[in-house]
Amino acid sequence: MSESAAPEPLTDDDILQRFLRTKNQPTGSQTLGFRMVSVSQAEKTVEVEFEAKPEFLLNPMKQIQGGYLCAMLDECMSVACMVASGMTHVAPTAEMKTTFFRPGMPGKIRGVGRVVRWGSRIAFTEGELFDPEGRTLAKATGTAIPTPFSSYKGK
Repeated sequence: MSESAAPEPLTDDDILQRFLRTKNQPTGSQTLGFRMVSVSQAEKTVEVEFEAKPEFLLNPMKQIQGGYLCAMLDECMSVACMVASGMTHVAPTAEMKTTFFRPGMPGKIRGVGRVVRWGSRIAFTEGELFDPEGRTLAKATGTAIPTPFSSYKGK
């Protein structure tokens, strides 16, 4: 391959394995108990799982504090952006709107993130969280700013 040729595109499994094997998971992701379950570049979607730890995430009513649910949704949508870009971009969130449907309890929470539209300057995203019974906990929509990894590092 010549130096100017683009690298081979990553498969969905390549991306999934990269997430599962990382030794540098961000501390925010660790706190939320983030684990990637599946990715689809074609559909611009990810499925993730969070392990909501009671010692970190609960409010006085023993439910997951709403801000942590927002962080989980933000994580779903941001990671969907990375996947949609073929792992060439990050996408810092510019705006996010969240709707809560029911309280989140400690334990497993399933998250789905998707990119509705990926543009050169803005991405439109959606995220959903589900309890172990499959009931919707919260939904969010957001906008993000696609930024190449090469432009983002070191800033």
